[in-house]
Amino acid sequence: MSDVRHFLKHGGTPARVLVTLIALLLLGSAGLGAAAITARSSRDQTRQVLDGHLEGLEDTKRQVGLVSDSLQTIVDAPIDSASGKAYLVVSIADRRLWYRDGDSLLFTTRVATGSGKVLAKGGGNQWKFETPRGRLVVLSKESDPAWVPPDWHYVEVAHKKKLGLVNLKRTDEIPLPDGSVLAVTGSNVVKRFTDGAEEVLEAGEGKDLIVNGNVIIPPFGTNQRRFPGVVGTHRLNLGDGYALHGTDVPSSIGSAASHGCVRLRNEDIETLFRIVPVGTPVYIY
Repeated sequence: MSDVRHFLKHGGTPARVLVTLIALLLLGSAGLGAAAITARSSRDQTRQVLDGHLEGLEDTKRQVGLVSDSLQTIVDAPIDSASGKAYLVVSIADRRLWYRDGDSLLFTTRVATGSGKVLAKGGGNQWKFETPRGRLVVLSKESDPAWVPPDWHYVEVAHKKKLGLVNLKRTDEIPLPDGSVLAVTGSNVVKRFTDGAEEVLEAGEGKDLIVNGNVIIPPFGTNQRRFPGVVGTHRLNLGDGYALHGTDVPSSIGSAASHGCVRLRNEDIETLFRIVPVGTPVYIY
């Protein structure tokens, strides 16, 4: 922490001060090796950035003394913002996002982040719903995205409803009480009757398939495992299933409510979709 105070006391360009704070919070928590960083600029410029120019930075400074991540060392790492490239910053603690280009604040808004809850599955498997910390990149962008729920969604539904869980394979036929069977035809889960007729079953958020007291996990690639409208109007994909996206529950914004993604109001993600190009760095701390 004394290294941080020394750096602030002797000044640094606005961009480098922000970059250094991000590097501290990201790389300190990752346990990477440290190297000293030095920078020179006017103290007035430094104070302007620290005390007013970046909305929410007071909260960031407050957290520097409170977070459990190691802030004893400063890591000299290549940061895209130092070269003037626009970048996104997400604070998990503040639940706020900033889009900046150098010292210019282009956009900021509140977000929802991972709940931190743990979901356990039989056999010792479990999921922890955290927003990942680190440097990510906007890999792709989508309009009107659909959500393809991972297995944990069905485990979560089964836990909540106190039901069993069945993984439906494409070659399976699950008998139903009326003599028909649950089966997969092409890209649909269907109810197949004894005369060979088929009824395509509807599924989606809040409309999961429940048969014989079990939640059914449809195969990947079927329409029943594709939920439209759940993740809002646009999505910026960050890889490994994580994204910045909209929501059909705007009341969750500002809270720890997601399963790991960063949620925004639909009007905000529409703005980011328009102004943030693919390849933009995203710093989450």
